[in-house]
Amino acid sequence: MRILLCNTSESTGGAAIAARRLMVALRRAGEDVRMVVRDRAADSDVGVLTPACPKLCLKAKFVAERVGILRANRWRRHRLFEVDSATCGTDLTRLPAFRQADVLHLHWVNQGMVSLKGIAEVLQSGKPVVWTLHDMWPLTGICHHARDCRGWLHGCGNCPILYKGSPRDLSCRTYQRKQAAYGTAPMHFVACSDWLADIARRAPLLRGHTVHSIPNPIDTAFYTPADPAAARREAGLPAGGDILLFLAYKATDPNKGIAYLRQALERLVAAKPEMRRALHLVVVGRGGATLAGTFAVPATTVDYLADPDAVRRLYRAATLLMTPTLQDNLPNTIVEAMACGVPTVGFRVGGLPQLIAHRENGYLADYKDAADLARGIAETLQPAVRRRYAEACRRRAEQNFSMPAVAASYQAVYRQAVKHV
Repeated sequence: MRILLCNTSESTGGAAIAARRLMVALRRAGEDVRMVVRDRAADSDVGVLTPACPKLCLKAKFVAERVGILRANRWRRHRLFEVDSATCGTDLTRLPAFRQADVLHLHWVNQGMVSLKGIAEVLQSGKPVVWTLHDMWPLTGICHHARDCRGWLHGCGNCPILYKGSPRDLSCRTYQRKQAAYGTAPMHFVACSDWLADIARRAPLLRGHTVHSIPNPIDTAFYTPADPAAARREAGLPAGGDILLFLAYKATDPNKGIAYLRQALERLVAAKPEMRRALHLVVVGRGGATLAGTFAVPATTVDYLADPDAVRRLYRAATLLMTPTLQDNLPNTIVEAMACGVPTVGFRVGGLPQLIAHRENGYLADYKDAADLARGIAETLQPAVRRRYAEACRRRAEQNFSMPAVAASYQAVYRQAVKHV
């Protein structure tokens, strides 16, 4: 089967990483797979394409879309990149790779990659479409994470993310454009977690379309446990004590919850002062350097890492992965850490309970409860507990998130999509 994947970036961000891994997994399963992106990686795969229009043209579309959002938001940059309107994008139907494909598989296609008009044109072409939900955007008006808002259940409007929402604001108008585009033909939506699949099945925008739940794949032959001492030497990290690892694309993003991690560490050190010398925090992500010196324990900050070898080295060096995220689907970082035998401590939110079995392979703290997060860290650091969780992590990664297992699930969806065109 000939499959064309589509994502805004080839390598930057969780959706890009997941899409590229799926391409590898499907190829190993014998499929003919290519991917079209706006932003190619420096070490781009030979099967990754970019649209025919010049890069400057793609940039102009991105800027034009942002200007439209700014205008709708009364020229304030207020939470500018938390929303997308999909007014501009590439015409995928003109690509030879699109015409040759049996299935088009959309991933994260915002910021000028594919417009809603473009999605309607794809559906009108009769090409089967599969769309992986890496966040909530396909089922809301304009936001990627609705948080406590339930506007997506009744047409949006009065958007709390906009500076001053109104009944007929950008969220409402974009929601109606999605209704018109999606109604052209049936699609198969794939959520990366059961949590998001449940939301998708309740979403009025996706009514009449099929929703599946398939996790992102991981190469369990690449992400494996290894000698922590050697990994620490290679990464230039302390040889003694326990290392807590925090990973995010943008470390300073409030939604990644690093403020709660800071509070939890303060509580740990206040209760057990010896923890100040026993723990070392590693913060990875853009803006991380601005956080240096703000934690109750020594910390090393590292900019965002796109190199899988470097990230794997940090997993192998770590004792625990800290994921105090306030909203997330099925983070790649948790699955990668699990495959390396590293337990995770995080909040009970989003898709995390699908990955972390509480007190079996990690610890799920009560939402936004820094005290419970501190308890989870202290409990999971106990050597016997940590060893037991590490073994359970590796088993779960192999059984549920391996490339062959995920590829087989997607192949079944593709066959169903082709059959029902």
